[in-house]
Amino acid sequence: MKRIEGSSSNGLIPGQKSYAQIMNRQVLPLLDSLAELPLLLTTDGRKLYCATYPAENPRGTVLLLHGFTENTLKYSELIYSLLYSGYSVAAYDQRGHGRSWRDPEVHPSSVTHVDRIDDYVQDLDLVVRTILKDMPKPWFLFAHSMGGAVAVLYLENMTPVFNRVVLCAPMIAPNLSGLSPKAACRICRIARCIHHEKRHPFFMKPYSGPEDFQSSNATDENRFAWYDSIKAARNEFQNTVPSYQWIMEAVRVTETILTPGKPERIRCPILLYTAALDTTVLPGPQEAFIRRVPKGKQVLVQGARHEIYRSADDVFFPWWQSVLDFFSQENDKKEPGDFS
Repeated sequence: MKRIEGSSSNGLIPGQKSYAQIMNRQVLPLLDSLAELPLLLTTDGRKLYCATYPAENPRGTVLLLHGFTENTLKYSELIYSLLYSGYSVAAYDQRGHGRSWRDPEVHPSSVTHVDRIDDYVQDLDLVVRTILKDMPKPWFLFAHSMGGAVAVLYLENMTPVFNRVVLCAPMIAPNLSGLSPKAACRICRIARCIHHEKRHPFFMKPYSGPEDFQSSNATDENRFAWYDSIKAARNEFQNTVPSYQWIMEAVRVTETILTPGKPERIRCPILLYTAALDTTVLPGPQEAFIRRVPKGKQVLVQGARHEIYRSADDVFFPWWQSVLDFFSQENDKKEPGDFS
């Protein structure tokens, strides 16, 4: 694959002043030229935006699963790096996000809603059965935040298909900012009783323009600024706040994931990254989950906020290299679960 001018040895773009220029003028056009966009309808007739990127002489395929209020475009640097490293890539915008279907009853457009968390899981299963099935093996999964919760629910309940899985700051339990899960559910039930379950909480503000780096989940200002400018210009990427029903489903996910016997069912090696400065999800439930996975390992990423993949270079580059090393162990025929 053609190497982008200014990229590192594994295809990453240094987080410097020219970052946005390289992404917009070189990376995005290249990805657009490679992307195949299969039409995918969910079991309930909803359209999902999907994209696949074929690598030359592929070492396997990585399915990328984004987090809450995100989309595939936000992960363009990682997609490019995976292609440069020899992996084909599949990615899709989860329902209610980006270019995929959104409930027309949800207003404003920055509100993110889902009826059931299992809708996300069923969508993932559909992508595996219809899109991933034709892509080169071995199959790997990279899932961030909410995507991590969806991935875990899938792994606990579906036929195993992935050789290795990376969970990036997964939402095993959301951080409710001091509100107890019971109190959060009580508030959401009241909202549902008055038919406000598709509305955003009264104490959260919808998207109103460019966001603040200092209060963001990123630690690299240039990576943050690149995507923030895209988000400000494109309405479909302006997801910001959850609906009451989304909060209810997010709170319930913890008990579901940690159900006795469920994490123990997962047989593939899992590498779970915990961000040391994370204020979006809780670290304790991540540890409670991964220690019960037979081939699981947890790594604390110092200096990273929730979005580890938008960290400054001194954190981001070694972290991402460890992700690539983990995937490559499958190609090197090491024993499953060997994290050396």
